Amino acid sequence: MKGIAFYIFYGINYLITLLPLPVLYLSSDIFYLILYYIAGYRRKVVATNLRNSFPEKSEAERKIIERRFYRHISDLFVEALKATHLSPKQISKRFKVRDWTLAERLCREGKDAIFVCSHYNNWEWASSLTITSPYTGFTVYKPLKNKYFDRFFLNLRTKYGVIASPMQHILRDLVTLRKKNIRTGTAFIADQTPPLNENVYWTTFLNQDTDFYRGAEKVAIMLDMPVIYLNVIKVKRGYYEVEIKLITEHPREEKPDFITARTVEILEEIIRDEPEYWLWSHRRWKHKKPVVND
Repeated sequence: MKGIAFYIFYGINYLITLLPLPVLYLSSDIFYLILYYIAGYRRKVVATNLRNSFPEKSEAERKIIERRFYRHISDLFVEALKATHLSPKQISKRFKVRDWTLAERLCREGKDAIFVCSHYNNWEWASSLTITSPYTGFTVYKPLKNKYFDRFFLNLRTKYGVIASPMQHILRDLVTLRKKNIRTGTAFIADQTPPLNENVYWTTFLNQDTDFYRGAEKVAIMLDMPVIYLNVIKVKRGYYEVEIKLITEHPREEKPDFITARTVEILEEIIRDEPEYWLWSHRRWKHKKPVVND
């Protein structure tokens, strides 16, 4: 049954996404109405997250952010699937880095790099950056339980040349590529919810106790990789630009947790500036900070 469901989805998606994006955005407008007003997809989760994150805002202000978020997430769904038919040339016009100068210098110096991003704006198209990047794109992925959809999304995210590796193999694969003199730019999603019992970094984020992975920082220190934050900016519907923000060139010289803390700081600044583009439907605060007894 899972296989049948997948092939039905694949066939419908393949045909629909042959349509140009301006036409697909009409379906996004309809999808927004269904998602927000009829299905009410995770509206309680979104409302709670916004209320806890922005207690200083009025209910009316938070409602505006909420509706804008659902409009954005509807567009994102269409854009993610449209990548099936976007050529490297087409997507490079719609999703591009403003200035690769820093990365180009680091690559010339023989340094691999870590690129940290988040569930902000269109993170699904970020895999296309390897087209213009001086680095070979490398990403960590967690296989899905459904093998058909796992293969579909893995193929979609590696379509433009990114190398994907399961978390348990990341260090081994990065070292292997380094020995082959292949310079890698490894992508980490900064705002994933860590599993329970993970050695996490706790801090105040958007007015709430929040746990963060230390994964990017650990890999950066172990392999001495500069860390760069990728800030995805929405220019207009279907067009994005990426701003590079250097976190550190010398991870082994930084104090413990500096890289993770600075990443969180940048992310919060970005969200507060334009909050509607973050993934508010995610149950990000399902873990409670452990109480330390004296």
